[in-house]
Amino acid sequence: MERRDPGAQVSPTLVDEAINQVRAGDREAFATIIRAFERQIYTYCYYILKSREEAEDAVQDIFVKVYRELERYRKLESFSAWLYKVAYHHCLDQIRKRKRRSRLLSLYKEQHPKAYYDPSGEGPVQLLMDSLSAEESNLLILKVVEQYSFEEMGKIMDCNPATLRKKFERLRKKLVQQKMNEGGGSHGEVARSN
Repeated sequence: MERRDPGAQVSPTLVDEAINQVRAGDREAFATIIRAFERQIYTYCYYILKSREEAEDAVQDIFVKVYRELERYRKLESFSAWLYKVAYHHCLDQIRKRKRRSRLLSLYKEQHPKAYYDPSGEGPVQLLMDSLSAEESNLLILKVVEQYSFEEMGKIMDCNPATLRKKFERLRKKLVQQKMNEGGGSHGEVARSN
């Protein structure tokens, strides 16, 4: 039986073959890797960065970086875990850059006051994700959506799995409490996931 790679849409064997082909000089084989992970990496980046445009740019940057650094990948972890680790660190860098830009924009707004459009027609999932920090969004996506184990998440985030387990439990309680405060029950996927 073939091992399962939680983040892959295609078999790990096919991904491994594509990696070997790329390492042997077949650039076209990288398209298999992109097709296997592009949608998940976009979704992941979108919920961390909270911007479609930034997520699209991030996906391109991440796959370019993965292509350039493919020789550094070792089979000590699943390819998808390594890919998500690259994506995680890229998104953190983007958030840092955004904070610097935000400070500059604030200074500009102070000097040039004017009304700015703020769209608020967002769905419940987007509102939930917007209420979370980047780390909380990351935990939720990796555990609930991508269904990684805490051990795999630890490798992606360079963190102790026990620490992530505790943080996830606190996040789960926070979300249940948030739902209760809104008048809803404590049912739902996040409330049930362990």
